[in-house]
Amino acid sequence: MPENPLSTASAIDPKLVENIRVADAWAFADGALPAKVKLLMAMAFDAEHGAIGGVSALAQRAMRAGATKEEIAETLRVACVMCGVGPAYIGSQALAGVVK
Repeated sequence: MPENPLSTASAIDPKLVENIRVADAWAFADGALPAKVKLLMAMAFDAEHGAIGGVSALAQRAMRAGATKEEIAETLRVACVMCGVGPAYIGSQALAGVVK
């Protein structure tokens, strides 16, 4: 498993990273929208922003929350319609080995 992308930040400012963890837990908890949907939304944002590691990690979290590979594919499809083809390239790279 790759190193946590916040490991350096955690070493120099553990309170910042703890606040990020708290906000993450709050934002992605089941509510009016299920956690799975929120994770797929975040994955689409990361695909648009070119965050390969984020797309991969969020897709894995979404699958643990019950998302299917078809739902992941449709999420990237929507990102492409809204933002252009970039998310397809990022998603393809990020999902290699994650969805089969």
